[in-house]
Amino acid sequence: MPGINDVAALAGVSTATVSRALSGNGHVLEATRQKVLLAAGELGYVASSNASSLATGRTKNVGVVVPFLDRWFYTSVLEGAESALLSNGYDLTLYNLGGGGEERRSVFEHFLMRKRVDAVIAVSLELTANEVSRLLAINKPIVGVGGPLPGVRTLSVDDVEIARLATEHLIALGHKKIAHIGGDKEFELDFHLPTNRRVGYEAALEAVGIPVQPELFHTADFTIQGGYRAAKQLLGNPRNRPTAIFAASDEMAIGTILAARDMGLHVPDDVSVIGVDDHELAEFFGLSTVAQFPALQGRKAVEILMDQLHPGSRERGSVNTPLPFELMVRASTARPDARRH
Repeated sequence: MPGINDVAALAGVSTATVSRALSGNGHVLEATRQKVLLAAGELGYVASSNASSLATGRTKNVGVVVPFLDRWFYTSVLEGAESALLSNGYDLTLYNLGGGGEERRSVFEHFLMRKRVDAVIAVSLELTANEVSRLLAINKPIVGVGGPLPGVRTLSVDDVEIARLATEHLIALGHKKIAHIGGDKEFELDFHLPTNRRVGYEAALEAVGIPVQPELFHTADFTIQGGYRAAKQLLGNPRNRPTAIFAASDEMAIGTILAARDMGLHVPDDVSVIGVDDHELAEFFGLSTVAQFPALQGRKAVEILMDQLHPGSRERGSVNTPLPFELMVRASTARPDARRH
């Protein structure tokens, strides 16, 4: 089996140049790189990933840590990150923290410290100062997706403004009795996403003088089933039935549409429904929503990591990059029907 010395001899360069040319780490003239690639191809030489990592200190592997794997948003971020990593020649190792606090400690105190990963992407996780400092101390760059983190490059969406935009859409249509399905402390996520979306909803109402009615708020767990149960509670009171519902996620909004249909109500004539995410099923259900482009979030996180992993990175430390969001109006929202309300 040919070795690196054989490739170097055939190409007429040093073994160090062969290593740099095949790994992509370090400067090599393009003409020299092509000579090395031709020699390696002619000999059938394949570089050992173990040897390459020992020589360069890089494993070409990135650890991605997520709180859930059974939610569309997180899998979509992962898909975006994975495609970007593959195009840059990197593998992905996934860590799911669905098991709770003990599992989180194992990941941050054992696996990410000892397993050979070059960097870490944390999705919707509010890392502690200790977790950040331990990773940075062993020279592992971190990118956070979901909110600002001290000492870490991050990407975040303004959840207050997302909720305000969704609620303002309903107000602009003429709705005044607008309910909200979101989370409370029981369903609170890192970066206080449910709380921030409720804040945005209430701020939009207060800005136009619509009183906030506590009875028009119901909690759910950001699933279709949870949204279905909450919507049945809201829509089951004919004396104070809302004309519109803002759900803090598309999955809960889809549950709301299904609940309305099961109760003999028509969307949007009897009740308008809007969510957040632009879930893959949103268009199928004709759901109006605020898109936050999760696959793009994954790709952007990888772009920042690549910048940090290669020499000459211009931005380090705490830099938070705002992410785009966009109102998508479909068939689930319309003006309230005066004949019914």
